[in-house]
Amino acid sequence: MAEEDDFMFEDYFPSMVTSMGVDRFIAELCYGFCLLMDHAKGLITFESLKRNTFLLGVQDLGDDELFCMLKQGDLDGDGALNQKEFCVLMCTLSLNFMNGSKRGVSANKE
Repeated sequence: MAEEDDFMFEDYFPSMVTSMGVDRFIAELCYGFCLLMDHAKGLITFESLKRNTFLLGVQDLGDDELFCMLKQGDLDGDGALNQKEFCVLMCTLSLNFMNGSKRGVSANKE
């Protein structure tokens, strides 16, 4: 019999902005960008994202999902994310999540 673990994903950006202030929050987003980027290119590339998926807790995502993540934030069409695109994507995802029908999303893991 498989054991089920329920976990809740909640968007913490609003509370982070409140507790940290806008400037520190943006600095933290920039730090996250630096963790994920290809340091030689100064961009988050498919390869750097794939190499660092464990930092996001998404190491089980396939290549298609990783490409979709990049494509969603790639505003200039170069196939990678610069720092501004990354920050815009993170804030957009947060706003989309907050405007969704639920505050949290529960999922089952088997």
